[in-house]
Amino acid sequence: MGRRSIYVVCLTIFPFMVGSGIIYSVLSLYFAELGASRSQVGLIYTTGAMAAAATAPLWGRFSDRLGRRWVLLGSMGLFSVVFLGYALSTQYRQLFFVQVGEGIAWAALGASAMALIADLSPKEERGQAMGIYNTAWNVGWIIGPGLGGFLTDYFGFRTAFLICVGMTLIGIALGFAFLPKR
Repeated sequence: MGRRSIYVVCLTIFPFMVGSGIIYSVLSLYFAELGASRSQVGLIYTTGAMAAAATAPLWGRFSDRLGRRWVLLGSMGLFSVVFLGYALSTQYRQLFFVQVGEGIAWAALGASAMALIADLSPKEERGQAMGIYNTAWNVGWIIGPGLGGFLTDYFGFRTAFLICVGMTLIGIALGFAFLPKR
């Protein structure tokens, strides 16, 4: 498949990575605004990490059986729901449930994206392909936090989170249009 396919994966994931950079740069502030103490913020994040750890092996297996593309796009779909959940939450206790969804989504994304990169690149170029993918990931996180601060300052948390839903849906549409179907 080669380098073109790697760039298509990067194009698919990039809008989501900018969106996640927007959200995660301000998320603890949002949790506090909804009434969470510092300890509760830590517990909320722990809930997401536990969900990711518990489901990661399952997503690896699903990725092998269903195909990397479907698990990748499905994880991004779940992230859209998670980001919407953040926007609609009105109290910090709801965030525990949103974080479970987020942990599951991160586990699915992690299992499928790196496996897809490995599948699409020749064995002798896998390290380079993963480097290209990680560059796209990190550039999204370079852009996202600054944008997150700006958006939340001028438009509020909920509007910023809804913008992230839209960005993730754009990534999904690009994936359906351009990701290899294998």
